[in-house]
Amino acid sequence: VVSTQSTWGQNLLAVVSFRSNEMTTKLKKNRKKRGHVTAGHGRVGKHRKHPGGRGNAGGQHHHRTNFDKYHPGYFGKLGMRHFSVDKNQYHCPALNVDKVWTLVGDQLRNKYATADAEKSKVPVIDVTRFGFFKVLGGGVIPHQPVIVKAKFFSKSAEKKIKDVGGACVLTA
Repeated sequence: VVSTQSTWGQNLLAVVSFRSNEMTTKLKKNRKKRGHVTAGHGRVGKHRKHPGGRGNAGGQHHHRTNFDKYHPGYFGKLGMRHFSVDKNQYHCPALNVDKVWTLVGDQLRNKYATADAEKSKVPVIDVTRFGFFKVLGGGVIPHQPVIVKAKFFSKSAEKKIKDVGGACVLTA
């Protein structure tokens, strides 16, 4: 900040700022073009401001070839309109049957695996507590009974859980 005095006696503050992110003049390409009248931009065509328009101007007019070739489908509509979309309505994170045991860990699985057959205690795994709503039938489930709670089950998931002696419980 530099302080100066005007002719009327008031103190004026002149702010001096340095832009560090700009290239120094001596490094610019234009230094080599000094003395050459048009600086490489030609006499006839001239270097004008925005000869093709600013930004994406002319996408359906004078720049159509470029848009059609490199950006197909940029213009127009697709599909049906959905008024007041509630994304929450379609929120349904899914989990494969082979990953159900990973939610509670090997320690718990081994504990119930070594339990006596007479007691027949079966663990209850509520997948909704882990942020999953649906159980799908991908992978292989360990041959150990388990009660799985979820909002939705695919047919194959339900079959695999019941085949190992488990049960599928629907929750709201």
